[in-house]
Amino acid sequence: MPFRRTLSALVLAAGGLALSGCVQPPPQQVVVAAPAVMPSVPVCDSRFRVVNNSTMTVRNLQFSHSNLRGWGPDQLGANMLPPGRSMVFRAANTGNYDFRDTWVNGRAIERYGVNVCAVSNVIITNSGIAVN
Repeated sequence: MPFRRTLSALVLAAGGLALSGCVQPPPQQVVVAAPAVMPSVPVCDSRFRVVNNSTMTVRNLQFSHSNLRGWGPDQLGANMLPPGRSMVFRAANTGNYDFRDTWVNGRAIERYGVNVCAVSNVIITNSGIAVN
C-alpha cells in the first residue's frame, strides 16, 4: 500500500504541475513613462493700446502681421480716434506687426516690425508712430 500512496502522491503532484502551466500569471502592471517636463515658455500678451498723441483725428488704423501682404481691414470701423484718445486692441497672433495710420486729411504714416509681445503702447504722433 505504500506504493499506491506514493503513486497517488506522484500523480497528484504531476497533475498539479500540469495545471500550474494552465494558470494565468498575474497581470503585469503597465508603466507609462511620464512626458518630459517642458521648460516654461513665456506667454505673450498680444494686447496693446493705440494712443493718438497727434493733433489730428485718425480716420483709419490698419495693422497686420509682418509676414502678410497688405494692411488688412480698418480696425476702427465706423469709429475715429480723436487727438488725446486711445483704444485697446489684441493681435490675433504673436510676433511682428506693421501699422498704418491715416488721418482725416488723407495723410498716412507707417511703422514696420513692431513686436506686439514686447510693446504696450503704439503711439501716433505728428511725426510718426512710436512704441513703448
